[in-house]
Amino acid sequence: MDIAITGSTGLIGTALTASLRADGHRVVPIVRADSGSGTVRWDPAAGTIDATALEGIDAVVHLAGEGIAAGPWTTAQRQRIHDSRSRGTTLLCGALAGLASKPSVLVSGSAIGYYGDRGDEVLTESSASGDDFLAGVCRDWEAPTRAATEAGIRTAIVRTGIVLSPKGGSLGAQLPAFKLGLGAKAGRGDQWISWITLRDEVAAIRHAIDTDAVVGPVNLVAPNPVTNAAFTDAVGDAVKRPTFLTIPRAVRHLPFGVGDLLGSLLFTSDRVTPGVLTATGFTFADTDLEAALGHLLPRR
Repeated sequence: MDIAITGSTGLIGTALTASLRADGHRVVPIVRADSGSGTVRWDPAAGTIDATALEGIDAVVHLAGEGIAAGPWTTAQRQRIHDSRSRGTTLLCGALAGLASKPSVLVSGSAIGYYGDRGDEVLTESSASGDDFLAGVCRDWEAPTRAATEAGIRTAIVRTGIVLSPKGGSLGAQLPAFKLGLGAKAGRGDQWISWITLRDEVAAIRHAIDTDAVVGPVNLVAPNPVTNAAFTDAVGDAVKRPTFLTIPRAVRHLPFGVGDLLGSLLFTSDRVTPGVLTATGFTFADTDLEAALGHLLPRR
C-alpha cells in the first residue's frame, strides 16, 4: 500500500513509519519543508497543500499537531495547539475530498482529552465530550473529518490515551525524575490514567487502516486503566526507586499558563475503554501496566 502520513517525525509517526516500511509498504510523508521526491508538501498555516501528490494514495494517517506540553498554556500557546489541529485537518480533508482518485481510508488523530475530566465514570466511544480546553480542541480537531466521510472515504478518528515509551511522550519526560527517586503521585492519586504502549498504538493504527469495520471514533487505550497513584508506584518499581513524594494540587494555580498545563496533565481523570478495538478483533500486546513497564524498562 501507499500510505501518506502527517506528523511522521513525531513519536508515534516515526514508529508507525518504521513498522509500515518493514512490511513493504511505501510511506509518503506529508511535510512542511521541501524534502524532495516521495513527500507531499503542505503548510496548514498558509492553507496550502500539494493535493495532486495525493492522487492514488491508498490510505492517509493524520497525526500532526502542536504538542500539548510544548510550553505553558498562555493565550498564544492555546491558540497554536487549537489551530495546528483544526486548520491542518480542515486543509487535509478538503484536499482528500476533492481528489479524483481518493484514498480508501483516513485515520485521523484525536485524543481522550475529548472526554474532559470525568472522575470515575467509565468512558466509551459514545460518551459525550467534556467542557474544558482540551475537549474543545478535540471537538474542533475531529469535526473537519466530515468532509472526508461525506466524500466516501472510510474515516476512523483515533482518540489516543497516554502513549508509553521511554523514547518520548509522558513516560519519557518523567523517567529522569523517577530514576533520581523524585517520582511523585499527583494529589490524592485517585485520578484515572488510560494508557497504551507505543507498540500497541502503532498496531491499533494499522488495525484501523486494514479493518473495514473500524469507522468513526476509536479509543486507543489498553483495556486496564490505572490510577495515578498506581501508575506512579509501577514506574518507581520498574526503575527500582522510591515514590513517596506528592505533587500538591496547588500547582494548578501557578501563573502564566503553567498551572493550566500542569493541572490538565496531572489531575485530569479519564477512565476510558477500548470498545471499538475489542469489538473488531484487535489483540493487545500489553494489557497489564507492570508487565508493560517491564518490557519497556528492562532491569539491568
